[in-house]
Amino acid sequence: MLSYTLSASYTDLYELTMGEVYHVWKKNDVPVCFDYFFRKLPYKGGYVIFAGLEDVLHCLETLRFTDEDIRHLQSLNFNKDYIEFLGKFRFKGTVCSVREGEVVFPNTPILRVQGSQFEAQLVETLLLNILNFESLIATKAARMKYVAGNGELSDFGLRRAQGPGGILAARAAAIGGFTSTSDVYAGQLYNIPVAGTMAHSFIESFDSELEAFRAFAKSRPDNCVFLVDTYNTLKSGIPNAITVAKEMEQDGHNLAGIRLDSGDLAWLAKEARRMLDEAGLHYVKIVASNQLDEYVIKSVLEQGAPVDIFGVGTKLVTGYPDGALDGVYKLSMAGGKPRLKISETIQKTTLPGVKQVLRVLDDNGQFFGADAVVLDEETEADIICNPFEPGQSLSVGKYKKETMLVKVMENGKRVIPEQSITDIRAYAQKRLALLPAEYKRFEFPHIYKTSVSKKLLDLREKMIEEHKHHFDENADNS
Repeated sequence: MLSYTLSASYTDLYELTMGEVYHVWKKNDVPVCFDYFFRKLPYKGGYVIFAGLEDVLHCLETLRFTDEDIRHLQSLNFNKDYIEFLGKFRFKGTVCSVREGEVVFPNTPILRVQGSQFEAQLVETLLLNILNFESLIATKAARMKYVAGNGELSDFGLRRAQGPGGILAARAAAIGGFTSTSDVYAGQLYNIPVAGTMAHSFIESFDSELEAFRAFAKSRPDNCVFLVDTYNTLKSGIPNAITVAKEMEQDGHNLAGIRLDSGDLAWLAKEARRMLDEAGLHYVKIVASNQLDEYVIKSVLEQGAPVDIFGVGTKLVTGYPDGALDGVYKLSMAGGKPRLKISETIQKTTLPGVKQVLRVLDDNGQFFGADAVVLDEETEADIICNPFEPGQSLSVGKYKKETMLVKVMENGKRVIPEQSITDIRAYAQKRLALLPAEYKRFEFPHIYKTSVSKKLLDLREKMIEEHKHHFDENADNS
């Protein structure tokens, strides 16, 4: 988790201005519930890997306004009593969530926050900032891992990331299936193995490529990887790497690998493997980098390229081509009453009340293809309904179901053990293995269905009708 503390002022202004109104009108302590979910799948894919929970829990436990924050807020002309209230603020809410690393789908609550109206509203921006970004990157990483198979993946993206976002990107990539990062700071924070090779500038700084390789091998003989495309990959880089690798053997060391960073990676990898094997260097691994994503990795491997490690940068840490997950945070209960937002489209009308999610499993124990959103007091859902298409329902009473949302924080304190990156990554891969292949393919994947219980559907429709009746009455009286 994060080893640093984020200020409570790490938020949007409107969270604080709304909070001031709640405070002045004595609505701070009204009990509320908010749901975090997303509406659209990124990358035209079939799933999302949920990431960022550990970071969120750490932030909520340590959330407060510092003296410096208070001085700045005073300059924004907030109410004096409200400023004093902020100075004493600590998050005391309850959080229920799916497990980090879980495979999740659109329009289904992934995390819910229950607490006072002020605190639950205040943390909206922080939650969205962390969960949307880490889940986006973890999903991108999982797609790459899916096609890489047994191949290793290393995060090379810090220099192309959006500022410090590269730190969270390294963590999220590790959850999605990457096993190392070039980011030393992220490695330190999250206990992720760090990996790296050398830059072209290092080789250019010597009078010859051979001299550069020898110098590097002499200083760092363990886990030594040579970048072989500075001048000519096949005529210079690989022959020089072979020469130094043989010299290293004489000193009792082995060259760890060579890195290809330009050109036709599939063809060059095949030629490199042939040249290395002919020299008896079967143990030397081939690392490939340069504008990789899941499609390039898939293509390279389908061409039979013997790449052992893929170093992925820009298109990983920026979430290319989507750039953002459209996660939202919506009020579903206030003052003991269910609430909903009505939209012109039923897809954007929210689901009211405090809710639970049941994952339906088929006869083989795999994901059935539809999660059931139910009211929290419901323990079973024999019939699940399509919330967007009236009249469509399905009987699932005979199938086993998993309860997805579990309490992870109570009274502002976490109530679950801290999870390591390794544990979260293993869980994500385990859950992905239960998702049928048709949902994981890149071209026209099956769409995992959003379903609701009949009781929840009836509640939503009743509330919509009540609001329509209220609007009609107002129109008649105007």
